[in-house]
Amino acid sequence: MADIITKATRIGYAEGLLYLGETDEKVVVLDADLAGATQTAKFKQKHPDRFFDCGIAEQNMIGIASGLSLSGFTVFASSFAMFASGRAFEQIRNSVGYPHLNVKVGATHAGISVGEDGASHQCNEDIALMRSIPGMTIINPADAVEAKAATIAAAKYDGPVYMRFGRLAVPVIFDRDYKFEWGKAQVLTEGNDVAIMATGLMVNEALMAAEQLKNDGIQARVLNIHTIKPLDEECVINAARECGCVVTAEEHNVIGGLGGAVCETLSENCPTPVVRVGVDDEFGRSGPAVELLHLYGLDAAHIVESAKKAISLKK
Repeated sequence: MADIITKATRIGYAEGLLYLGETDEKVVVLDADLAGATQTAKFKQKHPDRFFDCGIAEQNMIGIASGLSLSGFTVFASSFAMFASGRAFEQIRNSVGYPHLNVKVGATHAGISVGEDGASHQCNEDIALMRSIPGMTIINPADAVEAKAATIAAAKYDGPVYMRFGRLAVPVIFDRDYKFEWGKAQVLTEGNDVAIMATGLMVNEALMAAEQLKNDGIQARVLNIHTIKPLDEECVINAARECGCVVTAEEHNVIGGLGGAVCETLSENCPTPVVRVGVDDEFGRSGPAVELLHLYGLDAAHIVESAKKAISLKK
């Protein structure tokens, strides 16, 4: 068996920015004194004239990003998810979302997997915050390959985008020929017993869960929901209708994230039993990332358990 390649999605973000730096002279990158951690330092090394370190001042960084956007640039503003979405929420809402500017927020170090940095930096609320802004697109890639492709696609999209990346190296799922389809969910495995709708690093856990469920004769349909807003409602509704029950899996609070988006869609269009896997409305704690994921039930084993629960709720 070939060795599993692991790579953090923030690395894919950096690779996407490097590609854009070579192909689009209108792309500029801002950072909030975290260029080493967010990986934007790689863009700075290649294109120092189009990189601006705004210091530990995310609110000001978003204001600068808005001004550059109004001057015709495609702007990627980068910081940790906690600070990009939390500290600068008002600026993103009023200076980016309201005028619908061409600013892309590259938010790294999202979720519990920030690990030892603890609850103050483990942002499990960012998707909920960004979903509340009208016209905001939210992308949460499953691996580094998808992260690179999504970053390149975001530059071509005219409007605000919130892009969520992780610190932890996760298995690479897709090959280099992968094509990112804007706003389209992907069916990764076929099955009609339960639909597992996952986003971010939970996609790999969902795939492992599907393999484990086979041992019990359960065929799971795994969907990669890389675009949380706008949600691919057609794909979600079809999967729910054909499988009869749904599990959502995300490295985020179960309130306001992917689970919330799926439940809102299904309750209005195709009422279906849904079991949500995610952070159960609590703060994180400091510890090794992988151990924390297991502690909070963000793993294949908990998805398997949740899938069986969802199946038991079928009428």
